[in-house]
Amino acid sequence: MKEVQKIAGSSKSGGSALVASHTGGSRTGAGTPERKKIAIIGVGLIGGSLAIQLHEKKLSSKLIGVDSSPEHAQKAVELELVDETLSLDDAIEQSEVIILAIPVDKLVDLLPSIMDKIDQQIVIDLGSTKHQLIEAIKDHPKRGRYVATHPMWGTEYSGPQAAVRGAYENKAVIICNAEESDADALEWVKGMYKKIGMHLLEMEAKAHDLHAAYVSHISHITSFALANTVLQKEKEDNAIFELASAGFESTVRLAKSNPAMWVPIFMQNKVNVLDVLTEHIAQLTKFKESIEKGDNNLLQGLIENANKIRRIIK
Repeated sequence: MKEVQKIAGSSKSGGSALVASHTGGSRTGAGTPERKKIAIIGVGLIGGSLAIQLHEKKLSSKLIGVDSSPEHAQKAVELELVDETLSLDDAIEQSEVIILAIPVDKLVDLLPSIMDKIDQQIVIDLGSTKHQLIEAIKDHPKRGRYVATHPMWGTEYSGPQAAVRGAYENKAVIICNAEESDADALEWVKGMYKKIGMHLLEMEAKAHDLHAAYVSHISHITSFALANTVLQKEKEDNAIFELASAGFESTVRLAKSNPAMWVPIFMQNKVNVLDVLTEHIAQLTKFKESIEKGDNNLLQGLIENANKIRRIIK
């Protein structure tokens, strides 16, 4: 197993260090995590996809689903994503691990009450923002039973029928403020993620939210905005979608994402999202001005600079 490597990172909200573990795949270091009774709160795309891998990798002795939508709860059982669905209180009482896979605004409301009801259960969330959530329970007497995580995967679809087999394999998962979690809880969560094929990153919550704004949240805003631009143009030209290429489709794919998930993310991460939007608009303005002025050299320079992303994305 390779040693954990520290990578320098910074945030406008405060400095931080990113700790990257390059121990992906099914290896867990201390051995395979113990099978546990697991409750998944929110059995849609994210929770349902995780349920598949928890079952296939023999990490769960029982899978309990909880969902505010009766239709989703029934569908999750029909698709065999979970063994049964229960009320939230019954699921908490009967489980050893509680996984929260619900929108981030609901997370902030629900997590403190769940922490009030647990004994020694491990509580995990899969949300896309972290600072506000961690702040909500920072002084809770059972704070150590909670592990804040963000698996870096998703699609534009939603609901239990959108669950994907093998979704998390070879993807990254970020664990935030790991030092605030109990050692046994953290060990099981890390082992679980490694068992389903993920590689681990550790990051301070404020830094996570900043980086997430740049690598995830801005992509969705750009896609939403481009889709709205084209939909506005489509009122004048019904043929525009006949001309749409594969490149266009891949760029606006994220515009099909569920607003119930993304509005709370943008609002919770408002400061960082506005920061990246300001920079993005500045970059768009440079392209606009280079074309207006007929400045081929400036335009070429902008594109060549953008090509440097090849160093990161192969």
